[in-house]
Amino acid sequence: MNNSKENIKIKDLKDMLKKTGKLYADRPAYKIRISEGKYKIFTHKEVREMIDALGTALIDMGLKGKRIAVIGENRYEWEIAYLAVTCGTGIIVPLDKSLPDNELKRLIERSEVEAIFYSGKYEERLQKIILSNTGKLKHLISMDLETHKEGIFSEKELIEKGKELIKQGNKEFINAQIDPEVMNIMLFTSGTTSESKVVALCHRNIVSNLMDLAKVLDINSEDRLLSFLPLHHVFECTVGFLFSLYSGAQTSFCDGLKHIMDNLREYKITFAAFVPAIYENAYKNIIKKLQKQGKLEETKQLMEKYKNSSMEEKRKIFKDINDFFGGNIKLFISGAAALDPKVAEAYRNWGINLCQGYGLTETSPVIAIETNTNFKVGSIGKPLPHVQAKVEDVNKEGVGELVVKGPNIMLEYFGNRKATKEALVDDWFYTGDLASIDEEGYIFIKGRKKSVIVLKNGKNIFPEEMESLVNRIEGVKESFIYGKSNKEDKDDMKIYVKIVYDEQTVKSAYKVNTYEEMYDAINKKVKEINKTMPAYKAIRGIILTQTPLIKTTTSKIKRQEEIKTIE
Repeated sequence: MNNSKENIKIKDLKDMLKKTGKLYADRPAYKIRISEGKYKIFTHKEVREMIDALGTALIDMGLKGKRIAVIGENRYEWEIAYLAVTCGTGIIVPLDKSLPDNELKRLIERSEVEAIFYSGKYEERLQKIILSNTGKLKHLISMDLETHKEGIFSEKELIEKGKELIKQGNKEFINAQIDPEVMNIMLFTSGTTSESKVVALCHRNIVSNLMDLAKVLDINSEDRLLSFLPLHHVFECTVGFLFSLYSGAQTSFCDGLKHIMDNLREYKITFAAFVPAIYENAYKNIIKKLQKQGKLEETKQLMEKYKNSSMEEKRKIFKDINDFFGGNIKLFISGAAALDPKVAEAYRNWGINLCQGYGLTETSPVIAIETNTNFKVGSIGKPLPHVQAKVEDVNKEGVGELVVKGPNIMLEYFGNRKATKEALVDDWFYTGDLASIDEEGYIFIKGRKKSVIVLKNGKNIFPEEMESLVNRIEGVKESFIYGKSNKEDKDDMKIYVKIVYDEQTVKSAYKVNTYEEMYDAINKKVKEINKTMPAYKAIRGIILTQTPLIKTTTSKIKRQEEIKTIE
């Protein structure tokens, strides 16, 4: 079988489905657990037939050219709906399943969707929105119903209806022409609805990213992927869903955070993309396990001894650790936030290919990614083949705003000319992230431009960088670095940290009981961090809490909101 995806040139997602559908027709596309030990397999051919059928039924409903939303947990029905809309029906609007009712209603109205695919648990909420009759929403399409019920369509039934229409000669969806240069995907950036912008993406944006990823990542039709990160987020949508179909791979869906390790073993997963917290927690668990077994020192010595060996050799030496992840992992990707360099290094020393990627909704999303050959601890790798990157307004430390250009850059912020003009200058996109690029082209992200703390001496503090150090302290779940002005001298800013801790872990790790003792134990650890940094970066005080930080649905700290809880 030809697994060289470099040769599969695609001009749009419909073209992708057609070309790869022929190549991988009989390969499994989805493996879904129906009950204990029983699975349903959908082949790539069946998936493409479902997409054609659903698209045909949607056009028959009068939805040609309309905006259609999709909301729900990760499941194959979500993915079928996405492609049935984008490949010939209308414009897809993926919505965040964790939004509260008022924000969900607001986004449905803002995007002017006329139909919405949804998981059963959203039915009541969506019926209320339709009844309030303030938007254009007319059609509810359930991913769970077997047959339609009053006022609600069944996705399964629409697929069957579409198959009948195709048999009768309806080729309207199958023959639909795609313009790869017009908006086909509307994505809301994370943040509150008043702040969220609508990113307009076209087919060219997405397929350029797929072809670039295929050039640098060794993924093929033999691979098995676990889908975990939310599908409405463009990182999972491109890397986890569309890239899997493009590669002819098999996808299974994760049962939830607590089940990741079980699912990796159950489905013999070879490829997955997670956020750093997943890898960091797994690392902590492995270290604890080795400590309990009295094998930690021996393992550390072996890691040092074999650190320059091949990945194959390391996999054999650290077989037990590889088996912890199911024993089949070929590639792990970390995205959405910075990965602790110490953790990244440990995985590679164990023979596990953990690569950090970086991207934004506005860039469809991947800008840069590490690979097995292009790897440097602490970096996000090099830009993709068709992406150019540079830093602007560079300071003495070589840090400036990361600016990128390429076929993956969004068309615009829909309906927001001002924001578009600020972000896009002569086809270069200003990411708002601060970075440095070394002489070999590796990019190192320092933090968000907006979150930088500027001290009186002109030095810049990147909170994200310091938070990753604090987060390494045992018992620390997450942290928030902020600047606090001196009462006498407003310009004299000092660094403080708010720490969210796990009470049980802190008590057992430091053999303490009271809050005061826990405070002292963690404060001592913070002071140890201070010793490793220049004096101006020193953390002058801590707040200890068990209340989680305020975050976006993609787990980024809402810094402006969080600071209000402190002041």
